[in-house]
Amino acid sequence: MTKTPEMTKVFVHGNPETAAIWDDLVTALAERGVDDVVRLSPPGFGAPVPEGWDALPASYVAWLAAELERLAEANEGPIDLVGHDWGAGHVLGLAAAHPELIRSWASDCVGLIHPDYDWHDAAKSWQTPGEGEEAVAGMTGAPLADKTELFIGLGLSPSTAASMAEGVNADMGRCILGLYRGAVQPVLRELGDRLEAAERRPGLVIDATDDPYVPSHMGKDAIIRFGAQHLELAGQGHWWMASAPDVAADGLVAFWNGL
Repeated sequence: MTKTPEMTKVFVHGNPETAAIWDDLVTALAERGVDDVVRLSPPGFGAPVPEGWDALPASYVAWLAAELERLAEANEGPIDLVGHDWGAGHVLGLAAAHPELIRSWASDCVGLIHPDYDWHDAAKSWQTPGEGEEAVAGMTGAPLADKTELFIGLGLSPSTAASMAEGVNADMGRCILGLYRGAVQPVLRELGDRLEAAERRPGLVIDATDDPYVPSHMGKDAIIRFGAQHLELAGQGHWWMASAPDVAADGLVAFWNGL
């Protein structure tokens, strides 16, 4: 078995999630000799919300930069950064603003920063005053058992689903509203322009071809635009790390070993 170089692997999840979303993938990576994994939970998404937190995209990038600086000081080694869902937005934002903090990035949902990307219906609902508040109240106020069943229905294991459900609370709801309302287009399109102009770090586009939220072809365009590599997860949806952890782990290990 070929072991990856001694680099810290940092994983950042999205909405409406906690770090439990990575459970199956982290297990698969450990089976391949990758045990230097750190899971970072963004404020409001499995982590406490600081006083006065505005939950804007730029604030999450600043939070992530501070976390990576802390890890770099503790570990004295480069960081390979992996993002999913809104974690992808944070990772790409970090790669654009602070490329010096990472050795590489890997991300799904890269189509979010495509010039033609239009937010999905749920996001547009959250971005709408009044309607968004009602939507997140219904989601965060649901019984824990209902939340758990919802995540199980998305293909997560019962244990992962239960852990995720516990994180869906009022703090998460407030952060959902701040995050999505701070990302009304052209915010993410402009992020794509900044990433294109930034000092380039090796990137990997994780292409879950059946993701209903971000069109696969928009992610593929990023391969050329940002000089990234391509990991196609054919037939996989938004929660590919739970439905195809072994395939994803093989692809990530191959990417890291090639750096």
